[in-house]
Amino acid sequence: MTKLMMDSATTFSLKPLFLFFLIYCSLFNQLSFAFTSEEYNEALEKSILFFEGQRSGKLPSDQRQTWRGDSALSDGSSYHVDLVGGYYDAGDNVKFGLPMAFTTTLLAWSVIEFGSSMQNQIENARAAIRWSTDYLLKAATTTPDTLYVQVGDPNLDHKCWERPEDMDTPRSVYKVSAKNPGSDVAAETAAALAASSIVFRDSDPSYSSKLLEAAINVFNFADRYRGSYSDSLNSVVCPFYCSYSGYHDELLWGASWIYKASGINSYLQFIHSNGHTLGADDDVYSFSWDDKRAGTKILLSKEFLEKNSEEFELYKAHADNYICSLMPGIPGYQAQYTPGGLLYKGSESNLQYVTTTAFLLLTYANYLNSNGGTPVSCGTSRVTEQNLISLAKTQVDYILGNNPRKMSYMVDFGENYPKHVHHRGSSLPSKHTQPQHISCNDGFQYLSSGSANPNTLVGAIVGGPDSHDSFSDDRNNYQQSEPATYINAPFVGAVAFFAGKSYV
Repeated sequence: MTKLMMDSATTFSLKPLFLFFLIYCSLFNQLSFAFTSEEYNEALEKSILFFEGQRSGKLPSDQRQTWRGDSALSDGSSYHVDLVGGYYDAGDNVKFGLPMAFTTTLLAWSVIEFGSSMQNQIENARAAIRWSTDYLLKAATTTPDTLYVQVGDPNLDHKCWERPEDMDTPRSVYKVSAKNPGSDVAAETAAALAASSIVFRDSDPSYSSKLLEAAINVFNFADRYRGSYSDSLNSVVCPFYCSYSGYHDELLWGASWIYKASGINSYLQFIHSNGHTLGADDDVYSFSWDDKRAGTKILLSKEFLEKNSEEFELYKAHADNYICSLMPGIPGYQAQYTPGGLLYKGSESNLQYVTTTAFLLLTYANYLNSNGGTPVSCGTSRVTEQNLISLAKTQVDYILGNNPRKMSYMVDFGENYPKHVHHRGSSLPSKHTQPQHISCNDGFQYLSSGSANPNTLVGAIVGGPDSHDSFSDDRNNYQQSEPATYINAPFVGAVAFFAGKSYV
């Protein structure tokens, strides 16, 4: 049984403000409620189930979000390619390649780190990954030196409010190529395929090999023809998923995952030769679909912890800086928290940063635990793996309902959760209840309706509350009420960690 209580040595090494923060969160938990392993298991199951509500293409016979139907069955056909499948990223009906690939990488990383705690959900997790990798394989291998990165015109799609089953907006196809490069989206796709190859290595070796081969090819394409897909595709991807951080972070991230999946020495050499120019020297304090630097530092720190290799010492040092940035009241502290204890990064879909941060905290805690449990040094303070777990737990529990509003930000978890989710398919009557076509403009009456969504998007984590812990359950407030695949993906790993543990 793991205890969240800190030992006396740890207590005296931490600054008073951090102690106050942890004590406050602990008291808040006790005064409200604590989650059981069964409840964490329920959250795990639902966090994976959410992805079935985001599926595009021909749905399988075992589809559990049964209000959904087949959609976008001719994607790519007018361009003579098969791009059926994959995921809609959020509440719209566009298939954006960059967030889809990041979602896949984080789902795969969740299974790699915490799959042993997923128990009867491990097959559902693999199915969620495979739904995406099947699509990414087609996008990456159909045409040489080409990666198909998007289906659907977002500017026209966002002028409609209609079910994916009814889409009549153009299913335009967009790609990056040697002449119009997109190293960011290509290298992230390589990371997704490589990480997923690890997931399927034992259960489906031939599929795993296919994924790794495609990862290597698409990474080499990303590296050979360098450039940002935002520059190549402009208003098609901006401002929706503009690559604000550039493509350097994805190149280092992609190479790191291929090295982890393959052990091929040339990728190790790439990391060492290019790391300083691709972001290894940067201290950044968030991890998202756009910026992979913090995640790369955590991932590569394992190499130093396991092998004590000086070549990876830089990544361990910057991983420590990232951890220090999250800990209130100690040297290097950068993060902001709401009065209720939630990490706060931005007003739009803030929970995407919370779930990625919780995942990295728990992953790093695991790495420390597996290598002697040496604390992180933050100036004169020491931060142990248990401190990381404690902070991650406050974030996970806040999302599940342990917050000032006593509201779960996961749909269908607990009794009080968002009912007016900014999501087209969930907010419109399903084809089962209203089979007739609902046109582009006719759907807006459902967007504006005060009624709860007729279809429950089970497991969806919405954008979340503001900096004062306030939340408006309003379908028009997409900043707070829209779910996204990349919010859920890291949460799968984080909640799996707690589902597999017992706490007192």
